[in-house]
Amino acid sequence: MAAESGEKWILTVTAQTPTNIAVIKYWGKRDEDLILPINDSISVTLDPDHLCTTTSVAVSPAFSHDRMWLNGKEVSLSGGRFQNCLRELRSRASDFEDEKKGIKITKKDWEKLNVHIVSYNNFPTAAGLASSAAGLACLVFSLAKLMNVKEDHSKLSAIARQGSGSACRSLYGGFVKWIMGKEENGSDSIAVQLADEKHWDDLVIIIAVVSSRQKETSSTSGMRDTVETSALIKHRAQEVVPKRIVEMEEAIQKRDFPSFARLACSDSNQFHAVCLDTLPPIFYMNDTSHKIISCVEKWNRHEGSPQVAYTFDAGPNAVLISHNRKAATLLLQRLLYYFPPQSDTDLDSYVIGDKTILKDAGIHELKDIEALAPPPETKENTSTQRHKGDVSYFICTRPGRGPIVLTDESRSLINPETGFPK
Repeated sequence: MAAESGEKWILTVTAQTPTNIAVIKYWGKRDEDLILPINDSISVTLDPDHLCTTTSVAVSPAFSHDRMWLNGKEVSLSGGRFQNCLRELRSRASDFEDEKKGIKITKKDWEKLNVHIVSYNNFPTAAGLASSAAGLACLVFSLAKLMNVKEDHSKLSAIARQGSGSACRSLYGGFVKWIMGKEENGSDSIAVQLADEKHWDDLVIIIAVVSSRQKETSSTSGMRDTVETSALIKHRAQEVVPKRIVEMEEAIQKRDFPSFARLACSDSNQFHAVCLDTLPPIFYMNDTSHKIISCVEKWNRHEGSPQVAYTFDAGPNAVLISHNRKAATLLLQRLLYYFPPQSDTDLDSYVIGDKTILKDAGIHELKDIEALAPPPETKENTSTQRHKGDVSYFICTRPGRGPIVLTDESRSLINPETGFPK
């Protein structure tokens, strides 16, 4: 296992993986253990510069058992989902040799060696921003690199899927389709890239983080309840989604924003309708979510063609996709008009990510937000109420690339001497 059997070597890999937001939603499983969905889904990968998971993994003969730390806290790896991923990866591991360090690991050794996993999300966990997708995709991607797994991304996506369904879509950048598959063993339930992030690089994405608190109903239990109790979900999965998948693929290939926006908004609304049709009903959106929808719908109608698409996952946070930079600038002005920060808020922490859009919008300090005029689509005789403090903060981003290995060892989250978190 090592040149010197007594040597307590440590081998590490660090990777960064993006999150993704579904524009045709995944909701409902036909197999709970293998995480096989009842319909195909399509997502946009978000720029990892603004939203990502960084994971460092280490292996050493000195480790007594598998351990994991997420955002500074140790979490249990005993859950079936983690175990499924670890088992699948170990079974696919290959021989590894680092002559410089005198480390040699055979395929059989991987079965006995334990790993340490240290993971960090640069955005709220379990608040409806697909943190589990980025997290599990990063875990699978980094361990696959560590264990010298020779599978391509599509095969790795089938492993990531067993950790968190939407994780399979985070193994690619750009626009990604998760094929539901037909096989009982899930071998054909994989992710494929429809187009890379450069294909439609006009798009600009603004996320309104309405709440970064953990949601009351987890996606796992919510889906289970929906499949068991909703009559609408069957119609959605069998009749509606298959047609929308075809139309959305075409809209992406043609960069047809009006069709893209119509499909994304309709599918988001239908997903939340299905949640309301569940017993007991599931409320992921809140009043602020509804106000954001109203703001976008009014503006789109006023312009006569969609400027912005909205989509909400299992949480109240709005993901708003603008067809170009100019539309994103006008959108940010509207959002800041309706949802200004509390007066003691630092502008720098209220709009994060790509801050250049803030400059384009003419916002340099808080008083610029106070001075914003009501949007022209607001009728003169209606009240233009401002909802100070209803949004926690905004993230400005764009479609982004898939996972990468970080070769700069200073970015590792693991101390190379101890194998524990830094």
